[in-house]
Amino acid sequence: MKKGMRKITKIILHCAATPEGVDFTIDDIRLWHTTKPPKGNGWRDIGYHFVIHLDGSVHAGRPLEEIGAHVSGHNSGSIGVCYIGGCDKDGNPKDTRTPEQKIAMRAVVSTLMAAFPAATVHGHNEFAKKACPCFDVRKEFYV
Repeated sequence: MKKGMRKITKIILHCAATPEGVDFTIDDIRLWHTTKPPKGNGWRDIGYHFVIHLDGSVHAGRPLEEIGAHVSGHNSGSIGVCYIGGCDKDGNPKDTRTPEQKIAMRAVVSTLMAAFPAATVHGHNEFAKKACPCFDVRKEFYV
């Protein structure tokens, strides 16, 4: 573990709750998170540590050394990973991950598990009454 690194016990997976196939970016999410209320959250930075675009490219958000803002009550010991999508065209929860996003998410989780072997993988829905990340994390990462 790097000097100054937080103790990581959880890797928490999220969706951006955006419509299937619509190409949002990490910069869009950063703007949503940093814009003052009522239009945004008013945070100092994006809440996630990584965002996975539709093409499977992985983009760094908050530095890993910094506490994220992605799951109330569970941020201090966790890393937040978000994929673009998570809703159908009508806004209903749906696993909209592209094949590239699925490959990238597995690679990100594997890399993080190697760096933080004591960490466990979770969906946001395990800690909040939300559908996010709109797939069964336990089934996908623990089978």
